[in-house]
Amino acid sequence: ERSRRRARLVSKDGRCNIEFGNVEQSRFVFLIDIWTTILDLRWRYKMTIFISAFLGSWFLFGLLWYVVAYIHKDLPEFNPSINHTPCVENINGLTSAFLFSLETQVTIGYGFRCVTEQCATAIFLLIFQSILGVIINSFMCGAILAKISRSKNRAKTITFSKNAVISKRGGKLCLLIRVANLRKSLLIGSHIYGKLLKTTITPEGETIILDQVNIEFVVDAGNENLFFISPLTIYHVIDKNSPFFHMAAETLLQQDFELVVFLDGTVEATSATCQVRTSYIPEEVLWGYRFAPIVSKTKEGKYRVDFQNFSKTVAVETPHCA
Repeated sequence: ERSRRRARLVSKDGRCNIEFGNVEQSRFVFLIDIWTTILDLRWRYKMTIFISAFLGSWFLFGLLWYVVAYIHKDLPEFNPSINHTPCVENINGLTSAFLFSLETQVTIGYGFRCVTEQCATAIFLLIFQSILGVIINSFMCGAILAKISRSKNRAKTITFSKNAVISKRGGKLCLLIRVANLRKSLLIGSHIYGKLLKTTITPEGETIILDQVNIEFVVDAGNENLFFISPLTIYHVIDKNSPFFHMAAETLLQQDFELVVFLDGTVEATSATCQVRTSYIPEEVLWGYRFAPIVSKTKEGKYRVDFQNFSKTVAVETPHCA
C-alpha cells in the first residue's frame, strides 16, 4: 500500500509523471517550434494531421480551379462555343476540378486534363500548387520518417533490473543495478549516472521538494564508454559521501526517496543520441541480496546470456548498515 501511495517522478519505463499548471505563455508558442510539436504528437494525431493536410490542400485548390473555370466560363452550363479554349481542359464541375488538383499536386498527370495557354491565372495557380505540394510532401514525409527513426524507440530495447540490491562488492558496501542491451548493436560512448530525489529542509527552514543529489555509478572499467555488448552490473559505493551512508536495513523502508538512473549513449546504426531512464523507490531496493549469474559459456565456445535470471536475486550475508 505504501508503494502504491508513494508518488514517483519517473516510472519504471522512463516516463515522467509531471504536469504543468498555470502556464502564462500562450499555447501558440508551440506553433513556433512546429517541427518538435509534430514529432511529439501521438501517432493517431499525427496521421490525422497527415491525412487532413493532403485532403485539405487538394480540396482547397480544387475549389480554386473550379473558380477559375467558372470565371472563364469553361463549365458546361455556360454552353461554350466550339472554338472556345478553356483555361483547363475537361473540367466539367467541382469533382473534375478536385481530380485535377489531385493530379497536379501529386504529379500523376494522366493527360486527360491539362492547363492551356489561355489563362495566366491558371498557369500561376499551377506553379503555386506545385511548389506548395512539394513543401507539404517534404514536411509530412520527413515528420513520419523522423517519428519512426527516433532514438526513443531504440531506448525500449535497453532494460534495467526490476530491483536494486545492496550488498558487498570488492570489500565495500554497494548499491547494485543490472542493465542489459537487448540488441546486438552497441550504444557508443555510453555514460551512466543517477539522481536521488528526496524532500529536504535547508538550515534556513526552506522545504525543497524533489531535491536532486548526484549518485555516481561505475562498473569495473569506469562509468563512461561502456562496452555494452552483454548485461552489466553497475554499482554505487556507499561511503561517507553517499546519501545512503546513514541508512540501514531496518530503516530503509521508512525512507522517502526516489533513485532515478540514466543511461546516455549514441545509437550505432543511426548516430543519434538516446537516453534510457528508470527509477527505484525504497520498496524496490533489496538490502542483503546480489544478482544471480546470467552469463555462461557454451560447449561451442559462445557466450550465452540467460535473461530468465536477469532480475533474479540471491540472499547473501551483508552488514545491516554502512
